[in-house]
Amino acid sequence: MTRELNSTEDSAAPNADGDTFESLIERYGDNYRWFALGSVGLGSFGAFIMSTSVNVAIPDVMGAYGIGQDVAQWLSTSFLAASTVSMLVAAWCIATWGLRVSYLLPSLLFIGASLLAMFSNSIELMILARTLQGVASGIFLPLASYVTTRTFPPDKQGIGMGIFGILAVMGPAIGPYTGGLLIDTYGWKSVFLLPLPMLIASLPLCQLFLPEREQDQTKQPLDWTSIGLLSVGLTLLLNTSTKGQDKGWTSDYTYIGFTLSAVAGVLFVWRQKMISNPLMDLRLYQYPAFSQAAIISFVYGVVLYSGMYTVPLFLQSVQSITPTEAGLTLLPGGLMMAVGLLVGGSLSDRVPPYLVMFVGLVLLIYSFAVMHDANRFTSLAMMAWWVALGRIGMALMMPAINVAAFSSLPQNLLSQASGTTNFLRQMSGAIGVNLISVYLARQTSLHTEHIVATQQADNPQTRIMLEGLIPGLHQSGVDQSLQEPLAGWILTNELYRQGLTLAFQDAFVATALISIVALIPAWLLKRAMAASR
Repeated sequence: MTRELNSTEDSAAPNADGDTFESLIERYGDNYRWFALGSVGLGSFGAFIMSTSVNVAIPDVMGAYGIGQDVAQWLSTSFLAASTVSMLVAAWCIATWGLRVSYLLPSLLFIGASLLAMFSNSIELMILARTLQGVASGIFLPLASYVTTRTFPPDKQGIGMGIFGILAVMGPAIGPYTGGLLIDTYGWKSVFLLPLPMLIASLPLCQLFLPEREQDQTKQPLDWTSIGLLSVGLTLLLNTSTKGQDKGWTSDYTYIGFTLSAVAGVLFVWRQKMISNPLMDLRLYQYPAFSQAAIISFVYGVVLYSGMYTVPLFLQSVQSITPTEAGLTLLPGGLMMAVGLLVGGSLSDRVPPYLVMFVGLVLLIYSFAVMHDANRFTSLAMMAWWVALGRIGMALMMPAINVAAFSSLPQNLLSQASGTTNFLRQMSGAIGVNLISVYLARQTSLHTEHIVATQQADNPQTRIMLEGLIPGLHQSGVDQSLQEPLAGWILTNELYRQGLTLAFQDAFVATALISIVALIPAWLLKRAMAASR
């Protein structure tokens, strides 16, 4: 029987205590690679769906717990931040426990966290559950990369990663729609049931098709100090940004929080330079092409995840549509992103990556810039088109970023480069969602205060609007003594919606401006790649 494995198979010693890649290939033949990838992919797909399906539940969560979106955003931010940190420990898990246990434990943790979120009775407990989901989710992507490199021959590894990449994109793409269907049918807490069938079904598959720890795997001590510094620094940064609006941006609380976060970040970088087996190999940044691609990857994460957060919130809060309708509006963009990834991958092999990035960035910038005109009367078809343009731009950029990042690196740094670009994208996503939610809350307050200040009781325009509401209330049977107070309440809500609309428009413009920043490293990338040849 032909055994198509990569070069690592020669060094793998049989493990008398359990299954190895070699024994499983002997048992299942050349098709084993699909069984292994499918086992990891099924549960991972469930986790990927969960990453975005919660976004369409945020308005309901805000109403259920009486919180603002600056607090509700932690449902997304905590997930992304936790997955950022746990992504760095996946290699240690595989070396210490083996692939089977390294997949089994996060799967069980994700299932338990989903049930905890569903039955939680406070926003704090729900945020904790989302953090635990993020810890589990961050391990899945590196596991898929490991399975692909161990079971697919070098000339077919691109196919394996491409298939998993489609799953990684399709999950977030259909998450809002499937989540919306559940929310409208069974209530918002039911969204946490969405990934469970896939994760539960993957458990027996992982027992059948994933190997245990192999004898050739060398156990490495986990650098808990680096993990702690990264966790503390990221948590302080996100928490201080969230509370800066209430505490004051020039308050001692804010200064101390940002200072401690910066100190933790500096210490994390210093430790990576000092230890022999760092979580992040800083030698990567000695290569200009990688450095420029890393900056673009960071901006990409900010824009990708902040857009996934703000657009469904806009659709439900401003346009007052159902979660299902919001998810359906986002669905074409997600599907186009999956197709665009295939096109972008093909183009990046034939066209200089910086040109592909420029095209993708132009589409991305345009899609958010035109959303400045979005309001409650904008058609869902138009919103779907604008979102789709941005998703196509992102899809074109992703393969080009990877090609550019890896183009000048030596072979021994490729695995570190893959992990680092994923880490940067995930970390910047957490920061992006956090900052855009803070900006949205701030702009909503400013615009609403400005609008309300112009609508005083003695203002003729205000009186005209109030008097225009009273006949409709009278026809609805509202008691005459309540008509004027109720008209005032309706007018206040309408003024708030106007302020909220303006705030979302500002947020879309801010996202477009952040995207423009990436044009600079994309241009410098042309020179860096030419110099590396």
